[in-house]
Amino acid sequence: MPSHDVRSLLQTAVPTAALGVVAAVVGGVAVGGKGAVGAAVGVLVVILFMGLGQVALQYVAKAMPQLFSGMGLVVYSVQLVLLLLFIMAFRNTTLFHLQAFAISLVAATIMWIVAQTWSHVKSKTLYVDPSQEDVTASGAGTSHDK
Repeated sequence: MPSHDVRSLLQTAVPTAALGVVAAVVGGVAVGGKGAVGAAVGVLVVILFMGLGQVALQYVAKAMPQLFSGMGLVVYSVQLVLLLLFIMAFRNTTLFHLQAFAISLVAATIMWIVAQTWSHVKSKTLYVDPSQEDVTASGAGTSHDK
């Protein structure tokens, strides 16, 4: 994984993890130990699902760029289905507080999206391949030979 991909992943995961610490403290104060565990589990699920999705999309963008948009839809659909399965599996659990889990899940998802957007805004993405522009500018790539 190239360093800029790792940097992008860290720029989204670190703020989300920081929110997770705050959510666990708030859940612990509001509900007790089960609230802290529920909040922590919610944030961990978001970091795991969204992180793996971002890694998968970065791989597809490098290996098969023509499939990037379609794979984005597939990855997000799979994430939703896996999240639904996770919620269905733990809907009657007594291991953690479900409302703290749900609130932290939503808050962490919003934090992930905001951090990812901020990371993309701050990144310096080239829209033109400089090596191709140099070839075209020098006339080597044109078919206008007289």
